[in-house]
Amino acid sequence: MSAKTSAEVVIDGKVYTLSGYEGEEYLQKVASYINGKINEFTSIEEYRHIPLNMKNTLIQLNIADDYFKAKDQVEKLERDLENKEKEIYDLKHDLISNQVKTETAEESLKKLERDNKELLLNKARLEAALEDKLLDGKDSPKESEKENIKKK
Repeated sequence: MSAKTSAEVVIDGKVYTLSGYEGEEYLQKVASYINGKINEFTSIEEYRHIPLNMKNTLIQLNIADDYFKAKDQVEKLERDLENKEKEIYDLKHDLISNQVKTETAEESLKKLERDNKELLLNKARLEAALEDKLLDGKDSPKESEKENIKKK
């Protein structure tokens, strides 16, 4: 835990010593915020004519209102962040799933290309063999005809 810090600040024209575990800059920022709220109200004509305790209560209510609005905003941003983190998680999951599908499809494509190449080679061999058989068969009938002619 950090050391306790004390700082002299001016609030509404009076010097106060603020202490806390935050730095002096932060304590000055708090005093500046309070002075801003006081100045905001003193610029309103009606504020000047109400009793001091009511002035203090109005400023306290306004500060509490700012606090709760800021707190609500933080909660909203935390929910938004949580939703974005879930969305990122889901997108990463989808990405990984799609990468696996792509790899599987690429492997299938390579296998099909190999099979196709093999089938084309087999087809070429069979066509060559068929052509050889047909050519051999053409020669055979001619020889048979020659033999038939010789026999006559």
